[in-house]
Amino acid sequence: MHGDRFRHNILTALLLAPATVWLVVFLVLPFIAIAVFSVGERAPEGGYQAAFTLAQYANLPARAAAFWNTMMLAPVGALACLLVAYPVAYYLALKAPQRWRLILLALVVIPFWTSLLMRTYAWMYILGGRGIPALLAFVGIEDVRLINTPGAVLLGIVYGYLPLMILPIYVSLERLDRRLLEASADLGATPLSTFLGVTLKLSLPGVMTGFSLVMILLLGEYLIPTLLGGGKVFFIGNALVDLFLQSRNWPFGSAIAITLVAVSVVVLIAANRISTRVSGARRVDLI
Repeated sequence: MHGDRFRHNILTALLLAPATVWLVVFLVLPFIAIAVFSVGERAPEGGYQAAFTLAQYANLPARAAAFWNTMMLAPVGALACLLVAYPVAYYLALKAPQRWRLILLALVVIPFWTSLLMRTYAWMYILGGRGIPALLAFVGIEDVRLINTPGAVLLGIVYGYLPLMILPIYVSLERLDRRLLEASADLGATPLSTFLGVTLKLSLPGVMTGFSLVMILLLGEYLIPTLLGGGKVFFIGNALVDLFLQSRNWPFGSAIAITLVAVSVVVLIAANRISTRVSGARRVDLI
């Protein structure tokens, strides 16, 4: 009996070993290194110098503009993605003909087959002086500026991250028991009441998964603010690139990175609690 249990434990350990080593090497150890850097000092020539100080965390207000832009635009961008994604996911899961569903899902995923850099450059052209503003000037609407604005960044966010919002919501809606919708209608509920009380409530785990995933990725976004914001819309990701690669202030950059991780954990905890309280789901899965 004990021998069987021992062999079972050994087999389980061997199966988990590759994933455990992967997580330790590529997640735990880098996080520990960043945490150690965050309590150090900047060396005179740049980089890291061993020390133990919380001065880097006390200096976080120096990057208040990056934090403010990120904390404002990341939730707004995630919410905008949600407002666009939910009707699309609803149609795909509940209204689209079965024979077309796979094709439509493929069309949602296809943008991921091309580089985000190329797609963002395309939006730079569309929003730039030779794109939409030129068309507006042709019809008499002059001096319209779209590029290098928060609106351009939000548009790039919605375009770039929309598939990541659609897919989790689609999965939740596709698993929905249609008999619940029929029962709600038979009991006299209006279509709006059925949607709010049944469809939306039961799809909330997918909503919170998509929102959390997009929100966390936006907290570290660098490319879209750089290209569509033109350096005028500064995210935390831009601050990290500047501190690690240009200023070479690794301790301060590490303190910002640790703070970013803490914010991401708070987002996940909040999403789990909202999903549990409203829909009864036990957790929000990111995969």
